[in-house]
Parts: sequence; structure tokens; C-alpha cells
Amino acid sequence: MRSKIAALLAVCVGLGFALVSCGSDDGVDTKAAFVYVGPVGDAGWTWAHDQGRQYAEEETGVETAYVEAVPEGTADFANHVRDFIDQGFNVIIGTSFGYMDDMVALAEEYPDVVFEHVSGYLMNDTNFGNTFGRMYEPRYLSGMVAGSVTKTGLIGYVAAFPIPEVIRGINAFTLGVQATNPNAQVEVIWTSTWFDPAVEGDSAQAVLDKGADVIAMHQDSAAAGEKAEAAGARWVSYNSDMSAFAPNAFLTAPVWTWGPRYVAIIEAAQDGNYSPSSYWGSMADGIVDLAPIASDVDQSVVDMVMEAKAAIIAGDLHPFTGPLNDQDGNQVLGAGEVMDDGAMLGMMFFVEGVIGSTG
Repeated sequence: MRSKIAALLAVCVGLGFALVSCGSDDGVDTKAAFVYVGPVGDAGWTWAHDQGRQYAEEETGVETAYVEAVPEGTADFANHVRDFIDQGFNVIIGTSFGYMDDMVALAEEYPDVVFEHVSGYLMNDTNFGNTFGRMYEPRYLSGMVAGSVTKTGLIGYVAAFPIPEVIRGINAFTLGVQATNPNAQVEVIWTSTWFDPAVEGDSAQAVLDKGADVIAMHQDSAAAGEKAEAAGARWVSYNSDMSAFAPNAFLTAPVWTWGPRYVAIIEAAQDGNYSPSSYWGSMADGIVDLAPIASDVDQSVVDMVMEAKAAIIAGDLHPFTGPLNDQDGNQVLGAGEVMDDGAMLGMMFFVEGVIGSTG
């Protein structure tokens, strides 16, 4: 599974450890290799990572390489990494949660190689850290847009797996929907896959058939948007600006910008100053953002969303602020309370307004 972030990450977030000398000492050139769980052509998760790789290569001048569609839980990952190391690559970036255990073992086996794991929570004090982003921030903003345009009051959400990362995104999106349309509901359809266009499209169609007129997603292809376009509905994509795939349906998207983070990792390795940490970046850092909003969305809504974005970046607005109840009406946060990182990272409940189950 690509990203199963447990509450344990809360212990690590923001912590740095002793500086180590990895990468470019003794005249060794820094070379960075990326291992992707999906195909580069998915237009989503892996595509966004590869855009980041290309950006990092251009900005740092280092040689980079990648291998795509490497399954989790098999020997393939470790085999590819050892092959890269044999070729002189001394920065390894793995982009799926399911690579974590292998990366822990490999980091111990190769102490002079930098390992950075996207979405996990384990780390060491020498050469193994992790990276992720506060995607719930632009998820909230995209929900504001979706809530403003729904006419039926039912929004479908095609989602991969019921894990904290995905659940947190659904809840943030729903809270954004409620900010512009308090009576709207979000119905979740689980697909049990990160990338399967046929399953994603069928799932979107199922909730469209129930009356949804907006589709959101935590998936890696544009299939849900294509179904929305065919039905005359609207669509919030994910990972990247997928507007080209369904231009009439597209509203906006929470997007990843991995490049600057990859530059920072590679430059630290070049300088011999790589410091393992649990990095959970934000819109203020630029690792997550909101794609442009469709031109036919009312300007008053766009202005409201941009004001909310500025407030989130400034630290004046937090999507998970009380009063907040779960979908059964139980209070999770009192008025004015802000959810801490540990609670967000271990989130396994739906907020009021979500139709569906987390288990």
C-alpha cells in the first residue's frame, strides 16, 4: 500500500538528527535514483514525482534515473536499489509506503547512501529519512469549490484505501464543501487500488448514477474525470492538474510539487549535510498547492478560496478546527480547538456529512 501513515509519525514530525556525511565526500559524484510504484504515464502520483525528479536534475545538475511500476512487498524493490547502487547512485528515493521496511534494511546495509522514503514514518539518525506533505490543506480548498457548484447536494469521492492519509483528505474536502454548502454530502466509494482506470471509472459512474453531480478522488488516473465529463458533471482531480483529460468537467485539483523538496535532499547529500528527518511540508513550503480554478466558477467563490488559502499559509486558518463531530454526531473537537498532528496522522473516522464507512 502506497501510503499508510500511522500515528507513530507524530512522534517524528519535525525532528532533525545529527548531521552525517553522505553523498559527495571524497570527490564522489552525487547521483539520485527514484523508485516508482506506478507508471510515469499515470498523469497522477507517479507523473508528479517524475516531474519533481526532472526539476531536481535540472536545478542541481546531478544525474538521475528511475524505475517505474515496482510492486510493493516483493524482492523487486531491493533488487532495483542494489542495481542502482552498483551503478554509483548514492541517493535513493522510494515513493511508496510499502517500500518502507526494505528501505530500513537497505539503509543499514549501505550507510554511505542517502535513503529518503515518501509517505512513511520510520527513520534513523544517519542516512534514512521520510517526506510527505499536508495535502489536507488544498483538499479543503478544493472542497470549497466543489460545494459551491453542486446542484444536487451529492458529491462522489472515489478513493483508494481506507487509511489515515486518504480519510484525512476526504474529511478535509468535506469540511471545505460545508464551508460553501453546509447541506451538501460526500459519498465515498472505495476501489482498493491506487491505479486501475477501469475500476476508478466504474466507481465514479456508480456514484454518478446515484445523483452526484461532482466527483472528487484519491486515485492516480483521470478515469473518474472522464466519467464525470461524459455525464455532464464536474470533477476535482488529484496529484496534478488533469484538466486536459476532461476540460469541461474540471474544477480544480489538490496538487503535489515535489521538485524543490528533491532539490533540498540532493543538495544536502552533495554537501555532506544530509540530516534525516520526518518532513511534513505545507502550502507555505510549496510542496502542496491548489491547481487553477475553472474559469466558469463564480468569482466570489474564487475570491473566498484565495482568502482561505492565504489564511492557511499564514497559519490563521486550520481545516481541522472545532467544533467538529464525527459522522455519528460524537464531538471530536470543541469550539476553537485545533487538531494536533498526531490525531491527524492517525485519523480513522469520518466527519459529519460523509456517507460511507472507514472500515
